[in-house]
Amino acid sequence: MSKKLFVGGLSWGTTDDRLKEAFGRFGEVTEAKIITDRETGRSRGFGFVTYADAAAADQAIKELDGQELDGRTIRVNEAQNQTRPRGGGGPRDSGPPRSFGGGDRGGPRDRDRGGGGGGGGPGGGGGRDRDRDRDRDRDRDRDFGDFGDDGGGRRSRGARR
Repeated sequence: MSKKLFVGGLSWGTTDDRLKEAFGRFGEVTEAKIITDRETGRSRGFGFVTYADAAAADQAIKELDGQELDGRTIRVNEAQNQTRPRGGGGPRDSGPPRSFGGGDRGGPRDRDRGGGGGGGGPGGGGGRDRDRDRDRDRDRDRDFGDFGDDGGGRRSRGARR
């Protein structure tokens, strides 16, 4: 079974081939990749090495972690799966959906705004402040009125009658 390693602290001049050469003495390397900056194409100082055999990967970690490669002390450990979303243009995907409705349960965001919290703690009161704010917004929308003629030949908003 294959195993992927993270290699950090690489020299800017280290190449994919050099990485494969350095790690190849422990077993079959199926891939060695230096991560580069998209805009400049320069190394970002880290990369990944994939071994065909997990035992070879474990041996490489023991032997190379803290050693010098191309003049730099490198860190070698097992690669972790990426847990955060990549990029920045996609839909919001960080935590549970926000709640705009009523209810007595408030999350951390609701407590910061003075609503929810579920009782006697900070921001407690079962969402009463949030209900009051919602009622005030609803009343403001009603006062806005229509854009009709106010009788004096001028167009005005209902709130300015």
